[in-house]
Amino acid sequence: MKKLDGSSCRRPHVLIFPFPAQSHVNTTLKLAEHLCLAGGIDVTFLTSDHICNHRLRFTGALRPFDRWSHFKLETITDGLPEDHPRCGNRVTDMFRSVRATTRPAFRYMVVSGRMGPGSGRPPVTCIIADGIMSFAVDVAKEIGVPSILFRTVSASCFWAYFCIPRLIEAGHLPFKGNNSDMPINGIPDMEGFLRRRDIPGFCQCNDLDDVTLRYVINEGQQNFRADAIMFNTFEELESPVLNRIRQNIPQLYLFGPLHARLMPRSSPEAIGKSECMAWLDEQADGSVVYLSFGSVVVMTASQALELWNGLINSGKRFLWAMRPGSISIPDELIEAARDTGLVVKWAPQEAVLGHPAVGAFLTHAGWNSAMESLTAGVPMICWPLYADQFLNARFVSHVWNVGLGLEGSGCDRAAVERAVREVLDERKDEFRGSAEKFKKLAESQWRNESPDGSGTSSNSWSCFERLVQDLRAM
Repeated sequence: MKKLDGSSCRRPHVLIFPFPAQSHVNTTLKLAEHLCLAGGIDVTFLTSDHICNHRLRFTGALRPFDRWSHFKLETITDGLPEDHPRCGNRVTDMFRSVRATTRPAFRYMVVSGRMGPGSGRPPVTCIIADGIMSFAVDVAKEIGVPSILFRTVSASCFWAYFCIPRLIEAGHLPFKGNNSDMPINGIPDMEGFLRRRDIPGFCQCNDLDDVTLRYVINEGQQNFRADAIMFNTFEELESPVLNRIRQNIPQLYLFGPLHARLMPRSSPEAIGKSECMAWLDEQADGSVVYLSFGSVVVMTASQALELWNGLINSGKRFLWAMRPGSISIPDELIEAARDTGLVVKWAPQEAVLGHPAVGAFLTHAGWNSAMESLTAGVPMICWPLYADQFLNARFVSHVWNVGLGLEGSGCDRAAVERAVREVLDERKDEFRGSAEKFKKLAESQWRNESPDGSGTSSNSWSCFERLVQDLRAM
């Protein structure tokens, strides 16, 4: 990590700047909370006007920061009109708008605007930006401070993005033919289990000039210009890939699961009064399938009905958090299934996954959800639809052995029924055993001691302490 002249005793001021998508912001807010807890560090969190006005101010996400005077929220445009959906297949519009509009606005803000010299505010001493916005590295270099890029995907997904050029050179991309089960070689430490359908969704295209493909390739290569990269993961989860990444950039910060050390975003009162928690209290241990598909996924009516009918046919109880506007299930079907399942608009996911009644998580396999499920020791049924979800689902089923994958965008009801019964009944002990192993590893990450009590562990706690020391030394 680059350090500045130590003659000045100024207080460190970290500017944190996530990509303006809800899952990226959620993860990065947890990082900001960790830094506030460390004390002695000024933290400015920069997010889009849209995220701030439509999500953060009305969800309680900023409540934990009320107690810290050294935390400040700032906003910036994401370049999209207010009525843009920013979800489903329209998410990629943000790549173009951020590059065209947010990038110059960010540079002006930091170099000469309301966070620059003469603004009357403490100078920024380090920029921590989202790993798909590497233009922040140029701004950091311009003002003479270190830069750290935070990849909110798994380390394995980042490594896959980084290796895309070698897949193109080897002729694996673009795909030829329709065999999505064809093995993919060329991504070290993933040979033997990775198939075409498992590489990140942005890369599953037939046109090498695809704008989104070129964007993720460029960002993967540009990341190594930063002074360090951080991941929401831990060593035992992705060790082979992390060792590969260290050969290219030795300075890595690993502190996952980021949420495990923090209080849930929702207040204990809100969790306690929520309809779904009261309903779970009435269910038998390990009997419920919990369903949630994140902040971006939008399903077609046919996809939603296949999932619904698969659940009903399995005969298992379920709790489904249906984000408004993301899924359409007729009200009469929901009403008819009230004895079997509960549908809610929102659920406190960390609390739900930690409830003993939950026996499986049917998820889109986004990285945040996967980490929360692993931390809770809950097996997963993965239905990936987008971006890194395909790769995460393959790791769930064929590397960590903590669940199954549903394959294909149609989501066949018979496949859903089989998967639910397999995870909750037929292979319950196998998946539960694997999930418990990762739960124990995740729980050990934020203990300020090694397993033998010597206090010299190399877990997330010690890695975070190293980050804090580095920030104070800059």
